[in-house]
Amino acid sequence: MKYRVLGDTYALRLEPGEEVIASILSLCGREQITLASVSGLGAASSAVVGIYDLAAKQFCPNRLEGPLEIASLTGSVTACAGEPYLHLHAVFGDREGRAWGGHLSEAIISATAEIFLRRLDGRIGRADDPATGLKVWDL
Repeated sequence: MKYRVLGDTYALRLEPGEEVIASILSLCGREQITLASVSGLGAASSAVVGIYDLAAKQFCPNRLEGPLEIASLTGSVTACAGEPYLHLHAVFGDREGRAWGGHLSEAIISATAEIFLRRLDGRIGRADDPATGLKVWDL
């Protein structure tokens, strides 16, 4: 991962083989980022996205195998138990032009990814929500 700081924004370029979530968490730890918005695009060799089944209170993953275009990557960095916490969604396009999307659990870069992380002032934590089983913003 290479990055440059541009005011309140970090421009990240991920290399082949790097994993998106691990890379962003590494940057957040290194730069002490606990609140930010995330957006990006790129290309991946594999990914795991899915939906949260509210009735079952569990994540339902779908594994995608490439080549894949990361058509959209969006989300937030907040804090949970004193550590950076990522909540990312992504849309991937395959060779046939089909789109697959949802909550991002993993994405391995095949060629590159270009990600902007905009640091925000303040702090938003996460709290367990018994009704949904999710860690929601603690406002």
